[in-house]
Amino acid sequence: MFSGVINGVWFALFSSLVFSVMNVLVKEVSATIPPAEIAFFRGLIGTILILVLMRFRQISLSRTGIPMLALRGVLGGLYMLAYFFTLSKIPLTDASILAQMSPVFVILLSVIFLKERLPRRTIGILPFIFLGAILLIKPHEYTSYSIYAWVGICSAVFSAAAGVSIRYLSKTHPSYEIVFYFVATSALVALPLMGQQFVMPNVMQSMYLLAIGVVSLLGQVFLTRAFTHESAIVVQVVSYFGLVLNGWFGFMFWQEIPDMLTVIGGVIIVAGCIALSSRRGSTKA
Repeated sequence: MFSGVINGVWFALFSSLVFSVMNVLVKEVSATIPPAEIAFFRGLIGTILILVLMRFRQISLSRTGIPMLALRGVLGGLYMLAYFFTLSKIPLTDASILAQMSPVFVILLSVIFLKERLPRRTIGILPFIFLGAILLIKPHEYTSYSIYAWVGICSAVFSAAAGVSIRYLSKTHPSYEIVFYFVATSALVALPLMGQQFVMPNVMQSMYLLAIGVVSLLGQVFLTRAFTHESAIVVQVVSYFGLVLNGWFGFMFWQEIPDMLTVIGGVIIVAGCIALSSRRGSTKA
């Protein structure tokens, strides 16, 4: 039992590290490659890799539930587009903090679509998390930064919607099939958005795109194993280690130093999301 906890925590830490590396790769290559093109190649490479894994494990695609699987893929594709766009426009730490708001929207969407009850204590926590988001968005400055931050909020909404659909699909479909529809559909979603902005990657850019596809799929595997070995609460809390890594990488590679409002807003959001996760876990127990 103890070894299972250690494995779950380590898998969560590995997933945070891998996704932080992916963020660095995306932000670096986004200086020359449009976000939609990055999302397309990320989906294409992930599709090839997941098909190889499914063939190795002898997992075939289902003939039922395809519309819901496709919807999950579209939601995941929109999340990747919004998140990659945000990464290309604002500091790495800020973008990752905004994306970490997804647990808030998971709760709200679960109430709306899954008819789950919203505890009164949760209602009291939500306004503080949105206050933290406002501090990050900085609407009082009326700059383009605010618009990019709103796109970051949208990425959290799409991520939450995809998470709710996964909860629904996991009852009837294997995880590998759900991942397949995510990466395949996300590539299709990004394809028409590339348009005339397509940039033919050179050798170095191609290596970046290949690494993003491999690393992101590896992160998904680690995250799935983490949830298999450990409770969702522990995995959620440990995943916030990625914010520390993102902050360090942002400073090390781009000399990004968050201002006081960003620090305060980030602390409020992280503390609020941890509180939400723990309260949801206690109500389930």
